[in-house]
Amino acid sequence: MNDQLIVKANSLINASYNLEVTEQRLILLSIINARETGQGITADSKLEIHASDYMNHFDVDKSAAYEALKGAVNNLFNRQFSFKEQKDDGTEFVVKSRWVSQIGYADEHATLQIIFAPAVVPLITRLEQHFTSYQLKQVSQITRKYAIRLYEILIAWKSVGKTPVLEINDLRFKLGIEDSEYKRMSDFKARALDPAIKQINEFTDIIVSYEQQKRGRTITGFEFKFKLKNQPPKEKKSPKDQNTIDMFTGMTDKQVLLFAKKLAHDDQFGGRVGEVGESREDLERRLVGLLADQKNQQKWADDLKRLGFNN
Repeated sequence: MNDQLIVKANSLINASYNLEVTEQRLILLSIINARETGQGITADSKLEIHASDYMNHFDVDKSAAYEALKGAVNNLFNRQFSFKEQKDDGTEFVVKSRWVSQIGYADEHATLQIIFAPAVVPLITRLEQHFTSYQLKQVSQITRKYAIRLYEILIAWKSVGKTPVLEINDLRFKLGIEDSEYKRMSDFKARALDPAIKQINEFTDIIVSYEQQKRGRTITGFEFKFKLKNQPPKEKKSPKDQNTIDMFTGMTDKQVLLFAKKLAHDDQFGGRVGEVGESREDLERRLVGLLADQKNQQKWADDLKRLGFNN
């Protein structure tokens, strides 16, 4: 079913492109279908996607699947992306390419046929060191385009569980946000970043939070931290204090999200833990990461119980 592997070069993960959700889904299905059929992908490969594939993987009805495939004929053909390529002598080029060199739709059979552009092929076929992989099911329920892109950017750092500080211009570039879009930081967060974080936390295999990096009062970048969901708590080697309340066997991922929100909007708690100038929404996002640590769950046990936590 939805456990197929997506593999992309990190240069493509870090590229700049702005695809709608349906277009991103069709790209991912093309990669999957080529691998499953053993057909492989070359600059001449004609890859077929059936409406039934789209329906089964993304849980949509027939009409939505048909519209996605039909709409892709014009929309996906016109889409471009840019990525950085470094030559052996150290020279760095910014390369622009289309996603597909050819695309067609057979209405009678509800089938889309595409040929990837030559520049794309090596970025989704070569299994080398600098590649990122994830399972299709992790993004199959996502409905916001920036959420899929952000998930890919984050999962490239899966081995360490956090990203370096991403400067705001670099993050906007990777998300494919135009200079004319979301110029105000409040708009960028409300329209792009925060809805993406919410869907990643709700639908994928990771829980993510971020910290804002500032120069003075100006936000200059973001550092993202995340953990895999449903990880068993680490065994404590030190003996337990008999006077400690034994109420935590570990909060579930849903409880982390719920009580991060409750704590952030609680005046008593927020007055102690909130930082100067930090909004309730920013505190909530910070608490998502902090509550993933069982030590903090224990530390704030009284507050959690007061707000309704009952393990």
